Parts: sequence; structure tokens; C-alpha cells
Amino acid sequence: MRMMTTFVLTAALTSAAMAGSASTKPGLPQEADINNGLLAVAAADKIRRACSSISGRFFRARGYVNDLKDIALERGYTEAEIEAYVNDDAEQDKMRAKRNAYFKSKGASNLDPESLCVLGREEIRKNSRIGSLLKAK
Repeated sequence: MRMMTTFVLTAALTSAAMAGSASTKPGLPQEADINNGLLAVAAADKIRRACSSISGRFFRARGYVNDLKDIALERGYTEAEIEAYVNDDAEQDKMRAKRNAYFKSKGASNLDPESLCVLGREEIRKNSRIGSLLKAK
């Protein structure tokens, strides 16, 4: 009887472990809403660093980043997965490329501070996600 109980427990634990490892998470790079949020933060950060007449709303930005992290946690990502993703050099390069493409689509350049100031003021005026993370000095 003991052998049967051990066999049943082992089978149940193995099946539970296999079910847990068969994750349905698409992976953080495929989470469009989270990545769009990270793109907004990256764009706002570059604008505030490049433009002396615009500053960042740091507490608002930090709160927004925490909200994005909470969304990822609710979707089953671990703290370690999230940290690894946002600190990955290749992912950071991809995000910079997306940010620069966004700037270009709006007639600005990451290499032209004045164009970023114009874009930043427009984002603030529209109260867009990026603009909500910035304020005019």
C-alpha cells in the first residue's frame, strides 16, 4: 500500500510540475502593452535628458513603471524574468531603436536636442502617455 501511495504522489507531482513548466506566457518581448509603456518611458527619459527646458515627472514615471511591473507579475512573470528582460543589453538596444523610430516618425531625432524639445512640448500639450511623464520648466 505504501508503494502505491508513493507512486500516486510521484505521478501527481510530476504531472503538476510538467503543467507548471508548460507556460502559456508569450514572453515579455511579445507583451505589446507592456512594451508600449516601456517605450513611452524611454522616450520621455531621452527627451528630458536632451532638452533643458523640460524635466521629468519622476514619481509619476516610477509609479507607471511599477504599474507595468504589476501587470507582468499578474500575467505570471517572475521578478527575476522581469529584471532580466529590462536589463538585457540586446533588449535595451531594441528599445532604443524603437524609441528613435518613434522620434523619426514625429519629425524629431535623438541626435537633435531642439527637435526633441519641440516633440516634448507637443507631447505635454497633448497630455499623451509620454507627455504625462514630462513637464515644462
